[in-house]
Amino acid sequence: MGSVLPKIDDKIRAWISRQHVFFVSTAPLSGAGHINCSPKGGDSLRVVDDHTLIYLDNVGSGAETIAHIRENSRILIMMCAFQGPPKIYRFHGRGEVVLSTNSDFASLAAMFEGDLMGVRSIIRVHVDRVSDSCGYGVPLMDYREDRKAMRKWTEQKDQREIKAYVGKKNAVSIDGLAALTADEAKTVSPVR
Repeated sequence: MGSVLPKIDDKIRAWISRQHVFFVSTAPLSGAGHINCSPKGGDSLRVVDDHTLIYLDNVGSGAETIAHIRENSRILIMMCAFQGPPKIYRFHGRGEVVLSTNSDFASLAAMFEGDLMGVRSIIRVHVDRVSDSCGYGVPLMDYREDRKAMRKWTEQKDQREIKAYVGKKNAVSIDGLAALTADEAKTVSPVR
C-alpha cells in the first residue's frame, strides 16, 4: 500500500538521482480543457530542498505546462522505477515558471552541469504532498542512453530562429490559454 510522506528525505533524493525519466502532469481549470502529461528525461531534475523540485523546461512544440501553471499553478511530477525494486513516487505541488529574466534563474541553473542549450525556462515545484506506491505493475526496462535529437535540433538553429519558433509555437496552449508572451519568447535562446 502507498503512503503519504512528510518530505523529500535523503532516501527519496538518492532514489530520484537514479531515475532516467519522469512525468509531468498539469490541467486547466476548465473541465472541457485538455489534461497534459509530458515525459521528461536526461539529467534535468533536481531536488532543491525537502519541499522543492526544479526541472529544465526545454523548447518544445507546445507550452501546456507553462499555460496551466500560469492559470492555476497545479502540477504533479511522477517517477517510477524501471530498474531495481518496484517503486512509484508522486510529488504534488504548485508550479512556478522561472524565465531567464527572473532573479532566481542563474542560481537554479547553476544546479545543472553543462550548458543549458535549448532551455526555455526552469519549472520550480513547491511540493505540498509526497506519496509513494508499490509500482508492481511497472515493467522492467533497460536504459541505453539519452536521445540526442533535441540538442541536434537546437544546434541547427540560431538565436533568431529559436526565438521565432518559441514565439509561434509557445504563445498559447491547445485550449487557448496564455503561455509565453512575445517579449518572453525573445528571452529564450540556445544558451551554450
